[in-house]
Amino acid sequence: MGLMDSSVNDLRLAHDLAFADLYASEGLARIDALFHESLAPELGQRLLAARSRPPSGKEESAFLIELAPHLEEFIGSLFGIRRELQELAERHHALAPVFTCKRLFVQRQALKAHKPEAAAGFDGEALTAALEQQLGEPLTELAFARKVNAWMADEAANKADLDLAGRYAAWATLTEAGRARHWAGVLFKAPRKLDPYHLVPVEIVDRHGVSMAELDPHHHRHREGFALTDPGTDLTGALDQAHYCIFCHHQGKDSCSRGLKERDGGFKKSPFQVTLAGCPLEEKISEMHSLKAEGVPLGALAMIVVDNPMTAATGHRICNDCMKACIYQKQEPVDIPQAETRTLKDILELPWGFEIYGLLTRWNPLNLRDPLAKLDSGKKVLVVGLGPAGFTLSHYMLNDGHTVVAIDGLKIEPLPAQFSGRTPEGVPAVFKPIRDIRELHENLDDRTMAGFGGVAE
Repeated sequence: MGLMDSSVNDLRLAHDLAFADLYASEGLARIDALFHESLAPELGQRLLAARSRPPSGKEESAFLIELAPHLEEFIGSLFGIRRELQELAERHHALAPVFTCKRLFVQRQALKAHKPEAAAGFDGEALTAALEQQLGEPLTELAFARKVNAWMADEAANKADLDLAGRYAAWATLTEAGRARHWAGVLFKAPRKLDPYHLVPVEIVDRHGVSMAELDPHHHRHREGFALTDPGTDLTGALDQAHYCIFCHHQGKDSCSRGLKERDGGFKKSPFQVTLAGCPLEEKISEMHSLKAEGVPLGALAMIVVDNPMTAATGHRICNDCMKACIYQKQEPVDIPQAETRTLKDILELPWGFEIYGLLTRWNPLNLRDPLAKLDSGKKVLVVGLGPAGFTLSHYMLNDGHTVVAIDGLKIEPLPAQFSGRTPEGVPAVFKPIRDIRELHENLDDRTMAGFGGVAE
């Protein structure tokens, strides 16, 4: 470990804890004890019992979801960011009317009442003008959802208004003009039925007398240099996926995590004979979605980190085995990788978000079996290869108390000592807490390859 920077350290942790405590086994043990003290006695006793004899299945899921908000409250107080966490939670709650309206009105009422051929005859501009008059404000998805939800509280008294809203919802969802207007939104989108032999929605077009397959222009990405072209989804998109999930963990049938099973207990196969084994890490996906939908964003990240501490390296840029095994097999699956990545980003973008994420990889009360990093074991481990498997193994070995040296066939560039705590020669150096994750961002056009991550970098 490097030397903690106290001269420029503006991180003020609660309980007289020091920055160094976040990276030391003794400090983590103290944090764990403080967390226990913050719990109501009955819940604290249940946590001790769960660590002694960890539950499984639905019982474990229910307990972790109950514990997660308390962990969020504790970390908010520890880092002095309760206000920022509350603001993030409020952003989740503010968007909730959209997903209620989408599920209960757009999909269950409007799209059942109006077929595509009928919607094609609707006048979108006239419906917009009439709706804006009823709304008393410009038509946005959130304004529409709030008003429709209010009307649905007394459907009999608002029958005419709901009929107007239903026709607009059908036009916006089912017609080309409506989809173009709401392309960037989530309210007026219905899950696409899956045809395993036509998974990529291309159109056959004629260019200079030659027929070719072409993606919808909305999917086109301009590539110049090496700059990132896919920033991932935003909070609205992630919450749309979280609310689309049906939280299968309640029935113990969370196939995205544990695989889609045949009656004999074996794994089902896709039409392409791909085994639908679910997440290789058995990440608690359904539980994460449940917390995200409830507006417990830090608890949702902690739930991911239990099984996937290196979530910064997964998400929507890597494996999608979870999606393949989603309970939705005849329509679009839940976009779990996108939701996972956004859940991480939401916390990283908070003050001290990098330190919070790092702490959760070393101390996580939701991990009933290994809640905190262990003391020095006296053992030394050599890890050969620093791809995803190599750096993840290094993490687990470090948390088990071992000294780890890792090597890779590619040239490995040293990180700045202020971030790594080591000079290029390996001498311990002063390093400082990261308040703003943007301190670590680099433009891919300018970035020097560092070698970390192996060929996956």
